[in-house]
Amino acid sequence: MSSASDPLAALGALPGVAESVDSVRKAVDRVYGHRVMRRRSPEIASEAALRAARGSAALSGADWALEEVRRRTDFGSEPQARTVGAALRLTAEAGQLLSIWRQSPLRVLARLHLVASGSTADGDVVGRPRLGDEPVDEPLVELELPDAQEVAGRLEGLSGLVVAGGSAPALVTAAVVHGELLALRPFASYNGLIARTAERIVLINSGLDPKAVCPAEVGHAEQGRAAYLAAFEGYVSGTPEGMAAWIAHCGRAVGLGARESTAVCEALQRGAA
Repeated sequence: MSSASDPLAALGALPGVAESVDSVRKAVDRVYGHRVMRRRSPEIASEAALRAARGSAALSGADWALEEVRRRTDFGSEPQARTVGAALRLTAEAGQLLSIWRQSPLRVLARLHLVASGSTADGDVVGRPRLGDEPVDEPLVELELPDAQEVAGRLEGLSGLVVAGGSAPALVTAAVVHGELLALRPFASYNGLIARTAERIVLINSGLDPKAVCPAEVGHAEQGRAAYLAAFEGYVSGTPEGMAAWIAHCGRAVGLGARESTAVCEALQRGAA
């Protein structure tokens, strides 16, 4: 990332990013302005969380139908079930960590890994960034892993940017947090789920989506794994064009999540859900 005093704000000035930010704001405003949202926002948020977990799990290789996610109670029997269970736990936990995120993003990330891992993981590697040459199980991203020393330094830099705040739009900050965590894969497992949950936390915490009804995870899944990885390669490239493409992709994801919740509002208004 840039060494400028406010590198996130500099990303916000890239060509096309302002248009993405404006499009996201309009999409979010449409959901929040819906008459059903004004009366039944907890129901919309609950449904959005379920759909967010389903979408995030799908990107990590557990592409279950929504009704299967809604119906199941056993999430510890096999790998895909554990992935879905981890996604559900992370989505539920995100809202409990907002105040801590403002002060210590690294504590939140450690907590997210602990929550994702549940009771089945090796306790020696849970809740901390990987050390030395410890392996990483990440089914989505196959890029070369940064070494542990680089991971530690970049995590500190990311944490510093989050704590310092700045003038960057929420979408830009969320996209960078998501992209950086996916690039680093700092934990032994569940890095994709954690990166998308961190994006969720930023979008809620920033005030862009305070009621968590515009799940970007839904939009990432709807655009597909191939598009997700292609956009992510832009982030990893570090070029202005690549970074702008990743931010735009994340913006479309939020917009699609907003569209999904608008459809839920419409269904509730018709009495069909």
